[in-house]
Amino acid sequence: MLIDSFHRQITYLRISLTDRCNLRCVYCMPAKGLSWIPNNQLVSDDEIIQVVQAAANLGITKIRLTGGEPLVRPGLVGLVRRIVSIPGIQDLSMTTNAILLEKNARPLAEAGLKRVNISLDTLKPERFQQITRMGTYERAWSGIIAAEQAALAPIKLNTVVMRGYNDDELPELAMLSIHHPWHVRFIEVMPIGETQDRGEVFPGQDTRYISVQEMHARLAELSLQPLDPPDRNGPARTYRIPGAQGTVGIISPLGENFCQGCNRLRLTADGILRSCLVMPGEVSIRDALRNHLPLEDYIRRAVAMKPRGHNLRVGYPAATSRGMSQIGG
Repeated sequence: MLIDSFHRQITYLRISLTDRCNLRCVYCMPAKGLSWIPNNQLVSDDEIIQVVQAAANLGITKIRLTGGEPLVRPGLVGLVRRIVSIPGIQDLSMTTNAILLEKNARPLAEAGLKRVNISLDTLKPERFQQITRMGTYERAWSGIIAAEQAALAPIKLNTVVMRGYNDDELPELAMLSIHHPWHVRFIEVMPIGETQDRGEVFPGQDTRYISVQEMHARLAELSLQPLDPPDRNGPARTYRIPGAQGTVGIISPLGENFCQGCNRLRLTADGILRSCLVMPGEVSIRDALRNHLPLEDYIRRAVAMKPRGHNLRVGYPAATSRGMSQIGG
């Protein structure tokens, strides 16, 4: 069992399979991309399996595959099949932009993937292209439908809310939960990677942030009913539109800090264990893998470094030097 210095049990490992992505979303990556991690520094499938086995031995039960975009990694279906076969792993999910999901949803489900979180920041095709710079709304929507047909459920749709860009769509996005058993989740934009060139059409950091309180005001017409128990697990506060099949969630790392319930570690694509998304502090488990050292010791070291919480504030960049796509947010 993994218990950190603040008595939180760590049961969740997020694994970034790659820092590469087939999109260039304005809040995540500059238009020209980043300097990609060299292939010889990326953790291999075999190394990922070794880390998951060691983590499972210590009480990790839940794995999420992230990126970059995990679907651009070759051999993903086989890797999923290997992960779900590891004793102790009870849940395997993935975060994706859905652009490549139409052809991959069913093979991944058959391999053992249980569910997906999908980034969807707008329902307007032209705006989708502006936000992602390289994507098309139609391909993303086809991926969402393919995931539903493959029973990768529950589907969670993640929307990063930005003033002057998609804040006018909150009710329309929330109403996707009425006729679908989907979980639509609105996320405060986080000050990570603030030095990036985001382009003229994207609001500046001093104006784009919308608080959880303002999100509630914009959703007031839907009469959201709270669903969260007092001991909720996870970052989202969840609600339901009366009569809806799905739910609406709000994730507010700045407006309503949820660090006290954090139960996760992160493995970056270059083999670094991080105990917090935004605070400094890393352990290179890649070095342990390649020197045949006991991985459990490195995992415990990362847990011991886990801070009480982050220091994010509106208008101030995060302490981490890595961008979201490099961490596997």
